[in-house]
Parts: sequence; structure tokens; C-alpha cells
Amino acid sequence: MTVRKAWIVASVAVGGALSFVMLLVVGVYVVAGSVAGRAGGGNVALAKGAVPAAYAAIVQKWGNLCPAINPALLAAQLYQESGFNPNAKSPAEAEGIAQFIPGTWASHGIDGDGDGDRDVWDPNDAIPSAASYDCQLASYVKDAPGDPTHNMLAAYNAGAYAVIKYGGVPPYSETQNYVKTITTLETSFAAPVGRVDPSEQAAAAINYAQGKLGTPYLWGGTGTAEQQGRFDCSGLTQAAYESVGIQLPRVANDQYNAGPHPSRDELLPGDLVFFSEDPTNSRAIHHVGIYVGGGYMIDAPRTGAVIRFDPIDSGDYFGATRVTEDGAKALPAAV
Repeated sequence: MTVRKAWIVASVAVGGALSFVMLLVVGVYVVAGSVAGRAGGGNVALAKGAVPAAYAAIVQKWGNLCPAINPALLAAQLYQESGFNPNAKSPAEAEGIAQFIPGTWASHGIDGDGDGDRDVWDPNDAIPSAASYDCQLASYVKDAPGDPTHNMLAAYNAGAYAVIKYGGVPPYSETQNYVKTITTLETSFAAPVGRVDPSEQAAAAINYAQGKLGTPYLWGGTGTAEQQGRFDCSGLTQAAYESVGIQLPRVANDQYNAGPHPSRDELLPGDLVFFSEDPTNSRAIHHVGIYVGGGYMIDAPRTGAVIRFDPIDSGDYFGATRVTEDGAKALPAAV
């Protein structure tokens, strides 16, 4: 098939998709995607590849330690704290994948793998310790009014006394933001139950990307004047959603956590689609595009190519994210 014919085929598929997107914007779809069973999390499964394979089983197991947590919530905490980096150390001396400070580790660290020691740098100890600490905090504030999970997270941030004193999440902006951030991120780590809400900004994001068709690729490109308006893959997706007021992270693997993850057969125009050579680890994602329907995306593929329509069904298709404004805001500045 010639390039011209391929472009025509893709354009036909995309034309129908873009018409469909306009229906999304006016609210034709009524959907009910949510994290089901959050309180009493045994029903919550992790989204495919959202947690690196080395930690997925332990997060799934220990995320069911008590009713106030679930695997997706525990994963969201670990991602927020360290980006799943077992060697992370903060300026405040917080250490390891779960970012325990030494005093808290001394009191609450456990031997999660039963090897006879408690090592804050070992995820096999640190992840179970994070779950155990969450559950202890939940027990401290169990009689406070309100959502037990929200109260547990508030106690993690502000202390159990503040939750008890105020009868729930205290009126501290830092604490309220922490609770919202973790519970929002939770959605991006949970396998969806039912359909996922469509993005209200999808049509405009696609329109932006479509306007860049034919632009030469530039490694590290974010579309600045100095770069002559050129993009790489994640620079294009970042700019497309920035045009509708949603600020995504710069790199593709961080963009994956900006919302829930529809399955391949539930994709809608505007979803971000991701590609990775490791099907078990979202941190290994190397490419992203904007889905436009009909099995096609708009993407900036590689050096020497231009922004174009490409099919999404390749051997390294990883998954998709339905970007939400809250999901993007919840992402750590750097992970």
C-alpha cells in the first residue's frame, strides 16, 4: 500500500471517529466506571502493568490486609512516595520505596518476608510495613465519623489525634490535598469495573494533535518556537492536553497514571495509548499516542518521521489511559 493510500484509509477511519468524539462532548454516553469495593478492598485488582512486576504480587497481597486499604490504594501511596524506587531518599531522610523516616520505621517496620530482619530498603519488608502502618492508623481513628479510608490517609498525613479532634479529615489544606491525591491516583492503579467515563476534553485534544499532522519529529521536542513547533511522542500528547487545560507530566510512562485504564475493546477517541517492550511494567513505556478511533492514533513516531496516523495494534501495545483533570493534578511532580 502506498503512503498516500494508507493516509486515505487512516483518514476515513479517523473522520468517523472525530464525528463520534463530538457526541462524547455533549454527553451522549452515560457510564459508571469506578473503583468498586474500595472499603474492604478484596475485590480490587491492579490494572495491568500499573505496578512493576517485581512488586505487583506483594502489593496485591498486602493491599488486602484490612478493610481501610486495597491494592490500588497501597500502590497509589507507593507511587506518590517514591515512584516505586526502592532506593529513594528524601531531604527529610525518608527512606526506601515506602519513604519511612527512621523513627517511624523503628516503631512500625515489620519483617514482611520472614527472613529475620527489618530492612527499610527491601521492598519485601517496606511494602508490608506500609500496609501494616496504614491499618494501624485506621484502627486508631476507627470511631471517627466519615470515610474510614479518608480518615486513615488523613491520620497518615496529620496524625491520628487531628482526625479524632476534628471528627474526620481535619481542615488542613495539605491533609485534604493528600487525601484527594491518593484516592484519585488509586483509580489509575485499579483495574476498571464497568465502563470508564469518557473525557470531556477528548475532542479538543484530538483537534490540537490533528493540527500538527505532517510536523517533523524532534527528540525532546515540546513544540516551542525555538524547536520550530516540533514534538516527540510525549511532547505532543502533553501539548494536546495542555491546550484544554490539563497539565500532563513530560514523559510517557508518567502520563500513564493520569486516569483510569480502559481495555482495548473499550477505547474511545482521546484516550492515550501506550507501548512498551515489557508488558508487565508501566515504568518501561517508551511511546505514546492519542487514539482517534478505528484502530488508529495520532503520534510522533521517531526521528526522521512526521506526526501522522499510525495503527495501534503492534506487538508492543501496552494499554491505554483515559486522561482526567483530577488524575493529572494528582501525579507527583517527579517520580
